[in-house]
Amino acid sequence: MSVWQPSAPCTPRACIEPTGSATAVPRAVLRMAAVVVLMLVGIMLLPLGGRIPAELVKRWCRWIVRAAGVQVRITGTAAPTGGLLLAANHISWLDIPLLAAVRPARMLAKSDIRGWPVAGWLTASSGALFIDRERLRALPETVARIADALRDGHAVAVFPEGSTWCGRAQGNFRRAVFQAALDADVPVQPVRLRYRIAGGTASTAPAFIGDDSLLASVWRVVSARGIVAEVDVRDALAPGSHPDRRSLARAAQPGATAQADWIHAALVA
Repeated sequence: MSVWQPSAPCTPRACIEPTGSATAVPRAVLRMAAVVVLMLVGIMLLPLGGRIPAELVKRWCRWIVRAAGVQVRITGTAAPTGGLLLAANHISWLDIPLLAAVRPARMLAKSDIRGWPVAGWLTASSGALFIDRERLRALPETVARIADALRDGHAVAVFPEGSTWCGRAQGNFRRAVFQAALDADVPVQPVRLRYRIAGGTASTAPAFIGDDSLLASVWRVVSARGIVAEVDVRDALAPGSHPDRRSLARAAQPGATAQADWIHAALVA
């Protein structure tokens, strides 16, 4: 697992368990169609940019998740206005609309996403910032671009683990992106994401991990029944509350890392 290119030990075969209750194929197709329609509506509205009210964007993001058959529960504190670094653990492609449902933000995405059909163009058109994990020398420039966006009053959403995990465990938050919040003197809003089956049991069905394809992951979600996405918005960490990016990353990370160490040991044994 490289420090610069972190990779979770999670794989679909090892980590994704059957949901125990799958919806009928016709319903899954309808859900898939609803997600596609909502995405097309978003694409058509992209030229309007910042003229779309934030509350409408947040509702649209919730609708996407709900269209996929996933219930949404957002708890915790309201995100502040102005420059803000949203930092969350990373499990699924659903994480992106869920974070935007907390507060619309510019995403920090891997540079290779630009080459993805449709999704790459949509990500770039949404104002995303890109990070090239294969060029260590480009990191200071990326941090500077994030800081500039924060100073301009934007929210920037990041997944500091650098890789998706299955949801039963999580990786360590990498420190570099938190330097941007320090440089821009803006708060950091930690967000904890979980996926459960109605009733409380953890679900790995939404996970987008390893060599899983996006289409396979989406189909698994729309085919499942009773998935609940829990979004816990923690209190924002005020500017100046932590002296360096190491302590800021630790404070922002939701939950302990002992589970991450456990699952890594179990999978490589």
